[in-house]
Amino acid sequence: MPMLNKLIRSREGQLVIFTAVFFLAVGIVSPTFLSFQTVDSILTDSAILMIMASVQMMIILTRGIDLTLAANIALSGMVAALIGMYWPETPLFLVIGAAVASGLLLGVLNAVFIALLGIPAIVVSLGAMTVYRGMVFVLSGGQWVNSQEMSAAFQAFPLNRMFGLTNLAVIGIVLTILFMILMRHTRFGRELYAIGGNPAATDYVGINTKARLFAVYVLAGTAGGLCGYLWVARFAIAYTEIALGFELLTVAACVIGGVGIAGGTGSVLGAALGALFLGVLQNALPVMGISPFWQMAVSGLAILAAVIVNSRGRRKRGQQILRVSN
Repeated sequence: MPMLNKLIRSREGQLVIFTAVFFLAVGIVSPTFLSFQTVDSILTDSAILMIMASVQMMIILTRGIDLTLAANIALSGMVAALIGMYWPETPLFLVIGAAVASGLLLGVLNAVFIALLGIPAIVVSLGAMTVYRGMVFVLSGGQWVNSQEMSAAFQAFPLNRMFGLTNLAVIGIVLTILFMILMRHTRFGRELYAIGGNPAATDYVGINTKARLFAVYVLAGTAGGLCGYLWVARFAIAYTEIALGFELLTVAACVIGGVGIAGGTGSVLGAALGALFLGVLQNALPVMGISPFWQMAVSGLAILAAVIVNSRGRRKRGQQILRVSN
């Protein structure tokens, strides 16, 4: 019982309960929604957001932000698509490797400016995301790469099945679990929490802040490279505006999952659950007959509600600390 009470009081537990209740409520309105096909669709649609929200959570945890994630996906995806178009005989693992390497390089560029040169993350990422989008245009010449120009193997991998789920869903779940282990059970994860909680004190306890920040931005870039291939192959199209605005969805998933924008608090599980909630919402609104023009508004209301809950939670914790100290 104490463990159950603790689970219910946690942000992650509350989000699981709310998502399940919302899922069931939609199912009552439309019984066809309550099916394995819907769950499979939600997991597949949410997989890339789960991955990118998890790495965004690590960055936000350190009081930073990465707004280049969507542009990274677009550029890395275009690299993979062009290789697949011009050299269709290239083994798939090399195509994926090229996309991952492209994302890693972009992550290194971000890390140099943010971690080594000390330029604020918001400034770097706002400028870099425009540059990366421009690079997509230059690389492709402004042209699209469509499904007819991609090999069958290139397109099939994300939606092929493993353990009854799509490869995309399995990759999303496995990487999320690995990120959870990284943050909860390694020194690296504990040090990221320390950097976000009290950056001024980290140098005094021997934490190499620059090295940790460098690593986390490189990790985010590498994940973006992988997701670039997965996105292009999943939707069988590559163009300049792929994933436009997706970086804001990663922040939204983090906020919904209880990650503190001020840094120092949150979990990978919370960010992943936030991504799943947005996936459920995305699949449920059309079933409920809500116009696409209202779907962004409903999603925005959910984000605002999460921000209010987060701020109330922080205020309560602050009041408890004051009472204890007095």
